[in-house]
Formats: sequence, C-alpha cells, structure tokens
Amino acid sequence: MMQLRLIRNATLRLDYAGVRLLIDPMLGVVGSVRALGGIAVRNPTIELPCPVTDVLDGIDGVIVSHVHPDHFDDAAFGLLRRNLPILCQSPDVTTLTDAGFTDVVPIVDSMMWKGLRLTATPGTHGTGAVAEKMGAVTGFVLRADGEPSVYFAGDTVLYPPVLDVIDTTKPDVIVVHSGGAAIGDTLIIMDPADTVEVALRAPEATIVAVHFEAIALCPATRAEMRAAADDAGIPAERLLIPDDGETITFDRSTAALST
Repeated sequence: MMQLRLIRNATLRLDYAGVRLLIDPMLGVVGSVRALGGIAVRNPTIELPCPVTDVLDGIDGVIVSHVHPDHFDDAAFGLLRRNLPILCQSPDVTTLTDAGFTDVVPIVDSMMWKGLRLTATPGTHGTGAVAEKMGAVTGFVLRADGEPSVYFAGDTVLYPPVLDVIDTTKPDVIVVHSGGAAIGDTLIIMDPADTVEVALRAPEATIVAVHFEAIALCPATRAEMRAAADDAGIPAERLLIPDDGETITFDRSTAALST
C-alpha cells in the first residue's frame, strides 16, 4: 500500500513500493524564506507539523520539481545529506551539484530508479512573460508494480499538456497544487476551480489538493477548495484536502483507504 503524508505546502513524504521519498522539501521555520511574488510577508507562514528529524527519517531519495524556495529552501540545502539521491529536472542539476550533492539524477522522459518508473511531465509556472520569468518546472508520473499510479502535476497552471497527461496516463491518484498563487492577474499554479476541472476530467482518479495556507502568495484556503468541490458535486472521498501532517493510505483497487 502507498502512504502519502502531507508535511506542509507541497512537501510530501511518500512510501511507495518499498521506497521512501521526500518531495519538494521546504523545511525551514516560519519566516525563513524571503517574501515571494511581491507579497511583503516572509514564508512559510506556519511551522512544520512535526520535528524536521521526523520528516527526514529513513528517506531513500528526494524528488524536486524545481528549486524555488517554497519547494527546496535553504534549510533543505543545509539539512539533506550530500550523498542522498536527488531526482530533479535537467535545468536544476547544476544548482544541486554546485551545492555539493553527489548523486543528482535528472528525470528525462521516462526512467527506472529503485524499481520505480518515473516519467517527466510538462508544466508551465504561469503564462506569457510571467512563465518566462518563473522558469522551468516539471511534474512527474510515478508507477510501480502493485501500487496506484500517481501524477504529481507540480507548480503548473491548468493547460492542454496537463489534460493530455491525465487523458493518456489515466493515473489512479493526481496530486494538484491548488493554492491559486498569482503574479498580478496571472495564475502561476492551479486554483480550486482548476482543481475541480481536473477532478471532472479524471472521474476514476482520487485527487489530492495541496499547497494551501503556508505561503503568503497562495490566497486559496482548504475551506474554499472544499466548497468548490461540493458545488461541483465531487464527493469528499474523491477529492482529498489533507491537513499538514496528515497521512493518506491508498491501494490500487480502492484509491484512498484511510486517513
């Protein structure tokens, strides 16, 4: 069975086919990350729900969608041991190796790692000039024998390539960054309305909405996400909105089993 634990924001612990992964680690204390997107509040705005040693305990590797500081902060650079495998998009390899990490593995197209199949998926961190300024991001699909397939969309807006991934891979679980962050009037990640559209596009999948209530740039709340799902007739067991520190257990046949 797969266990997915939301730590905070987009930081997740994933137990999957016997491998323990840490995804997008933002590990610092309140206010340790600079203000983002023109919002004059330092981040994160809430503390970790558990000791950082619990977050790091037993980790076999780290997946990084991109190295913006709400996904890989100074605390992560300082706390992660340098020989820990780091899987990332190609544009971030130099940043991570220059920081002293010795086992940096770019996810290019589709690859096998520790018995897992990881496939890079497209994303755009905004549109137009905003997307160019924000830089490259990636999502990924994860598969393993006997486990549900998982699509981590990452820091992307909802645009045709994301829908194409959903249609072609038909994931069992889709993790969406749903906090509605924007630069000016331009969304740079999905918001609750986009997350509802994802759920409607993938009626057989379980949706897990994260990236809430930890970064000042993200205005959407968990309550707003739940209200949007309710308005669209999407049941709570199919669109999950975990609290910080909450663990969700899945199997291939029933999607979410327990929290």
